[in-house]
Amino acid sequence: MNYAATLAVLVILAFCFPITVRLGVALGIPEALGASVLGAALVFGITAYLVRWQVGRHSLRLSRLTEARAQVAADPDDPRAYFVQGEHLGRMLLALGRRREAAEVIDRYSRLGGARESEIVALREALSQAERRQRRAQREQA
Repeated sequence: MNYAATLAVLVILAFCFPITVRLGVALGIPEALGASVLGAALVFGITAYLVRWQVGRHSLRLSRLTEARAQVAADPDDPRAYFVQGEHLGRMLLALGRRREAAEVIDRYSRLGGARESEIVALREALSQAERRQRRAQREQA
């Protein structure tokens, strides 16, 4: 586990430990300290698993993105080069929050001769949804 993941686990533990102690006292458990330690260990275990799962999922996304970019660089005129395991490079970029880069990839893909119109429409719709979400988030921040 890296530094950021460990820090996240510690923050969650710092938040949950006092709650566990209060819960033990409220329930009248004489071994409140033991129950608290058990609860903290359980929270730590669950949190560590969730953090590792998220980090692994993100690493998988980045490796697929790297693979897709390499395929496109090797053969930019092949519409199938823009797909890795059935997922389009533009969708991968949108999932990572890289809208500007995704828009460029979708434009390049739409200019290819063998690209299917339905795929282009779906990608452009996903891009417009991401832009709407960002504008809504900016309005809520203001």
